[in-house]
Amino acid sequence: MRILIDVNLSPLWVTKLEKAGYQVTHWSEVGKLNAEDLEIFKYARINNLVVFTHDLDFGDVLAVTNAEKPSVIQLRTNEPIPEIVGNLVINALKQFEDKLEKGALITISPKKMRARILPINDKG
Repeated sequence: MRILIDVNLSPLWVTKLEKAGYQVTHWSEVGKLNAEDLEIFKYARINNLVVFTHDLDFGDVLAVTNAEKPSVIQLRTNEPIPEIVGNLVINALKQFEDKLEKGALITISPKKMRARILPINDKG
């Protein structure tokens, strides 16, 4: 699985996720730091990347566009630091790998994880 880390998450995530066996790029390596979410979304879709973000707006973009890709992982915590929640994220990646490959919105918080298959619609 290839993962694109949104600019709102630390580049330290690259090392954490690479050690777990994932191909990882931080947005700051490929795009402008002030890029709009839609630009990041399009880049991820074109390059078949899973977006990893701390930004809830990507779920809105998925819903509005009725997109089937890219998959998005939303980290919902006050401390989005690899040392604190890195293992939780890696466990979610393993648990939802099949769904992420097909197209999904995965929400991760310290208390629960949730997967929604794409496209998101009113029934979901």
